[in-house]
Amino acid sequence: MRKESKVMKQCSLMFKGLNIEREGVLHKTKLLLKIYRPVVWSASSRALEVCETAEIYCSRTMEEALEYLANYAPEFQQDRFSEKVKSLFETQWLIALIDNAMNKIYDYPDNGKLYHEILSKQYLTVYKYSEFEMLELLNLERSTYYDKKKEALELFAICLWGYTIPSMRGIFGPINDDIEIPNFFQSGTAPTNSRL
Repeated sequence: MRKESKVMKQCSLMFKGLNIEREGVLHKTKLLLKIYRPVVWSASSRALEVCETAEIYCSRTMEEALEYLANYAPEFQQDRFSEKVKSLFETQWLIALIDNAMNKIYDYPDNGKLYHEILSKQYLTVYKYSEFEMLELLNLERSTYYDKKKEALELFAICLWGYTIPSMRGIFGPINDDIEIPNFFQSGTAPTNSRL
């Protein structure tokens, strides 16, 4: 059995200290990282579509087109346009969450830049690097790479669920029990009876 690294011990303490349920949050974190590339691609397509839709209704300026859609377009067109814009903003919110958490990773005192590079090249950049390319780029042995990748994922989960998401509470509207953040992001805390 391999000895737990210093970083993994620190992560365990941080999960407990932030009252975050480790396994569930790690699972959600991996899901978010896996969908990041297609989400960014989709967002850029939708942003272009929203601009084109607005320009169709008024070719002079985007501001006039948006005013037309908001005030004069038939209700079904307003609703459809509204849904596209809402979806785009929710996607932008997700991208902002990931970016903010990545900034925290970069600033982590022990190997933060390495963790940032591993996560970026593995999950976030347009080009997904193969294992061989990652090992060569980072000049790491295979086992060391996987240890560092696991540490990077744990730290990223802590940065995302422990710091970034809580700092963005209320972004979807007034903070109350009904409107705060999407459900996917609400269940990151451990049961309240857990102790440090």
